[in-house]
Amino acid sequence: MPFDRSIKIAPSILAADFAAFGAECEAAEAQGADWIHVDVMDGHFVPNLTLGPAMCKALRPHIKGVMDVHLMIAPVDPYIDAFAEAGADVLTAHVEAGPHVHRTLQAIRAAGMRPGVALNPGTPAEAVRDVLGLVDLVCVMTVNPGFGGQKFIDMGDKIRALREMIGDREIHIEIDGGVDPKTAPLVAAAGADVLVAGSAVFKGGSVADPAPYGANIRAIRAAAQG
Repeated sequence: MPFDRSIKIAPSILAADFAAFGAECEAAEAQGADWIHVDVMDGHFVPNLTLGPAMCKALRPHIKGVMDVHLMIAPVDPYIDAFAEAGADVLTAHVEAGPHVHRTLQAIRAAGMRPGVALNPGTPAEAVRDVLGLVDLVCVMTVNPGFGGQKFIDMGDKIRALREMIGDREIHIEIDGGVDPKTAPLVAAAGADVLVAGSAVFKGGSVADPAPYGANIRAIRAAAQG
């Protein structure tokens, strides 16, 4: 997983066909996805319940590239090893999910994964300043986490603040929520390089007809690149 700041599109499988997740991952990658984003929700930290380590393990053989697992759960620490065993490449925990995010990020790294830290819309960039030395990714939520298809919340000032804090360190800025060809240029201009998109990627297509996925990915990438 070499580092670069080129725009990467990470389709969120939460917007894909639940009955065909493996085939959907393969189709998205074949159509140009750079990463595959897996949303894990516990019905406690966020008001929705999705998949867990067993599903991630089942998906791993269907993902050739980066499996980007976003934990919207609390607590995080008891599940770190399970997601490592499932094959996650990036494991992102929310700064709001517990009192010891520093320890959590250390444990993710120790388990062999790349640590990410996520910020809800109401949490300032300053909240992660003291853990930037521990992470490979900062995820800025541009919706309140828990459901797909929500309206984009402009977090441009927060993204720019993070870009300044990060400086020349090899840390990705990921955007999650409401990303489409209209919003992609805003976040890319502010300094983001990993764009999570769910319905904006998977709309109009299917495993049987994946060409729209490719068209959607290209449209988001082109808009972000200007």
